[in-house]
Amino acid sequence: MNLMEILKKEKIMAMIRGLHPSTTDRTAEALAEGGIRFIEVTTNTDGAYSLVSRWRKEYGDDLFIGMGTVLDVSMAKQAVDAGAQFLVSPNLDIEVIEYGTHHQIDVYPGVMTPTEIVKARSAGAKAVKVFPMGSLGGPSYLKEIRAPLDNIPMIASGSIGLHNLREVIAAGAFAVGMGGNLVNKQLIEAGDYNAIKKLSLECINVIANLQA
Repeated sequence: MNLMEILKKEKIMAMIRGLHPSTTDRTAEALAEGGIRFIEVTTNTDGAYSLVSRWRKEYGDDLFIGMGTVLDVSMAKQAVDAGAQFLVSPNLDIEVIEYGTHHQIDVYPGVMTPTEIVKARSAGAKAVKVFPMGSLGGPSYLKEIRAPLDNIPMIASGSIGLHNLREVIAAGAFAVGMGGNLVNKQLIEAGDYNAIKKLSLECINVIANLQA
């Protein structure tokens, strides 16, 4: 299974961070029903490792479950042991990339500068996470940085939602990481999982229209 090929088609990676344990299962279900296939569970979510392990068993190949906020090799090891199919970081840690490569697990490290992007790629990263997009200048920054580095797949992350999804993809994002603008805590706390499903469907439709 080539995860990068699937991510290239699906485009959207939903991030679950800091949700109350009682809401995580319903949230994942709503995302899946809305057509989302990639879910990143951050390490600073209660029971993150057990969630990854359980969802891998429950969803099989219907969802691709990875671990986010992987800051060091210790976290990477726990994530891989839990069954994570990919690792995402907000930072660039060469040892984490090397650990993932050794275990045939994709690592998408967080980067900002051209130097970090090239360094991550040279270390073996299949793609890089350009973060935080909102602070970096959004799609315009991504477009500019891709001009000399268009051979490196870039996952845009930070302040991405339905309002700018089309623009970010048009700027050349290989995929996008979507947090609170998709996994909306207010909706979840209100128990409005249908709204999460509807939002997911709308995002998926944007991607489908772009690929048509």
